[in-house]
Amino acid sequence: MQISNNDNIFPSDWGRKTSIMGILNLTPDSFSDGGDFFELEKALTQVEKFINFGVDVIDIGAQSTRPGAEEVGSAIEIERIIPILREIRKRFPSIIISVDTFNSDVAFKALSNGANWINDVTGGRRDEDIYGVVSKFDCPYVITHSKGDSQTMNDLACYENLIEDIIDSLRILIEKAILKGVNMNKIVIDPGLGFAKNTSQNILILKNLKKFKKLGYPLLIGASRKRFIGEVLNISNPKERDIGSLAISCLCSQLSIEIVRVHNVELNYQIIKMSDKIFRK
Repeated sequence: MQISNNDNIFPSDWGRKTSIMGILNLTPDSFSDGGDFFELEKALTQVEKFINFGVDVIDIGAQSTRPGAEEVGSAIEIERIIPILREIRKRFPSIIISVDTFNSDVAFKALSNGANWINDVTGGRRDEDIYGVVSKFDCPYVITHSKGDSQTMNDLACYENLIEDIIDSLRILIEKAILKGVNMNKIVIDPGLGFAKNTSQNILILKNLKKFKKLGYPLLIGASRKRFIGEVLNISNPKERDIGSLAISCLCSQLSIEIVRVHNVELNYQIIKMSDKIFRK
């Protein structure tokens, strides 16, 4: 799905179907496809495939957020993202581009070079200046629940009441963002599957997605190929976890979730289109 101008930075059928955010990792160490799209032409070929397969948003990231990943810093993020971002915007001028970063200077540089969304896996915890950047550009902002960082999050999967704790944390982050000028009508929330959550906790989140919808903001679910799917299905290779990922995308369609973040756009497009046909008016 494409857009015609900067005033319309959500897909044209936003909220009427489950939209698809296609993942483009510009990293050598991402858990599923690290190194696959590190080169410009490979990245552009993947974007073209995504568009042909029916993607709604392209999400570009240059910092792996898998457990144990080393942080590369803003300078390297910018070095990896900006040349490819510029070329994507040049070749595909109408596609919606999201940049996956928690650094305000990366967000500023990306939005200055044609990005439309910021997808922040920390929801502003790591760098509150990102709120000001998002406010300046008045762009959609994905606020994700997480704890710690890639080095520590696996040790922080402790909650008194998982669902209520996540909801309370999201409320706090939303309030901070709005106070800093972020447009409340452009906030999207993500409960953060896999970020400081173990397998049983991730499953519990999926069982309670309706509670997150009650917060009143569009919901993004990023389950694609994650470790908890592999643990449920006993599949160690992330690239072989698409069927498990599709089951979650189908659930999201049934619950009228606004958007899913996925690696395999083609298969997700097919299953969501079929599921939307059955479960949505």
